[in-house]
Amino acid sequence: MRSLYLDIFSGISGDMFIGAMLDLGVEFRDLDRELRKLGLGGYHIHAARKHKSSIEGVKFDVHLEGEACGHEHGHEHGHEHGHEHRHEHGHEPGHSEDRTFALIRGLIEGSTLSDWVKSRSIAVFHRVAVAEGKVHGLPPESVHFHEVGAVDSIIDIVGAAICLELLGHPRVTSALVVEGTGFVNCAHGRFPIPTTATLEILGARGIGVTQCEEPHELVTPTGAALLAEFVESFGPMDSLKAQRIGYGLGTRNNKTRPNVLRAILSESTDGSPTQDWLTDQVAVLETNLDDISGEILGHVLDKALRLGALDAFHTPIQMKKGRPGILLTLLCEPDDADSFTEFLLLETSAFGVRRTVAQRRKLQRDHIAVKTPFGTVQVKRGLLNGKVVQAAPEYESCKGVAAMAGVPVKDVFDAVRRLLP
Repeated sequence: MRSLYLDIFSGISGDMFIGAMLDLGVEFRDLDRELRKLGLGGYHIHAARKHKSSIEGVKFDVHLEGEACGHEHGHEHGHEHGHEHRHEHGHEPGHSEDRTFALIRGLIEGSTLSDWVKSRSIAVFHRVAVAEGKVHGLPPESVHFHEVGAVDSIIDIVGAAICLELLGHPRVTSALVVEGTGFVNCAHGRFPIPTTATLEILGARGIGVTQCEEPHELVTPTGAALLAEFVESFGPMDSLKAQRIGYGLGTRNNKTRPNVLRAILSESTDGSPTQDWLTDQVAVLETNLDDISGEILGHVLDKALRLGALDAFHTPIQMKKGRPGILLTLLCEPDDADSFTEFLLLETSAFGVRRTVAQRRKLQRDHIAVKTPFGTVQVKRGLLNGKVVQAAPEYESCKGVAAMAGVPVKDVFDAVRRLLP
């Protein structure tokens, strides 16, 4: 099983990630060939071997039509000319035009890319859309992208998924996330580092952030979304046997550390099959109760979910001396375990709460729209290694469609299921 470790001591951006993948052995012509399947025009891509703080690696750039040849968005020029390919006859608008998540998803879904690259690219954009939607109070579909909606960031995100596929879908792990300090100028004004979008994206996945003394942004929103989507776990190297090391070069010259992303490829020999499921940890809180009323128990479950618990439920059990009771279980993020423990001790009759940390394996997820005779319904899909293995109509979507059509909700559910493959 092939593994990829991202040593993000100096942060991560989309172009740094692709540069590191090219340095690891992804062929530029293969990346370029796959990107053409997007049908996106008005740009050309460039990769060159350069130096950053005396470290040799690959600098990847996306140039837009109208830019001077060789211009690299403020990046210093390297010592060796790299690969370049132009796309000048596409129909897509340039950098300055915003796009909604719905438009970007349609662009990717309508391409001839592989199903795996499509689903993972859309999932990365969905993470950014959800984060931006929380900031502005909008549903993800309606979010207008600014920096991340530009042509270069579409290429960065889709290109990152392509690179991982060309590497054989390695298991991805990463060092802990380190961010700089100071301020950045973005579409929303002057914001402190980490930016709002970066914090939302990492926080939604439960990824911790530690700031360092570097007075620059190290983790871009695109970089954060790539980490949240592809990385299974975060921590220091553990018995890692490096077979190949690649360096993706960034734009600026940092003050405290070289602006490079170090990517390390290794091969395990345990014979485990490669799976592209998501991995994380959850805290499991449990307590045995035999003296709580059904009304209070229902209140506790409802309130726990409103407060952000991942799940809350109870199970009938037999307690000491044959007394009937219930096992109350609450799942939450490990960082929230203390606050939910206090919640259970205050809201129930519990004298103690047991706590364990469990590993989870989760299917990759995306959402599609299914047109039924009653209206369009959102469907959540679960994917494993690029194949759809689960599909479920969203209840709230079915409920809304049923209300508009004046039919029972179950009829809408049945209609959706008949249309699913």
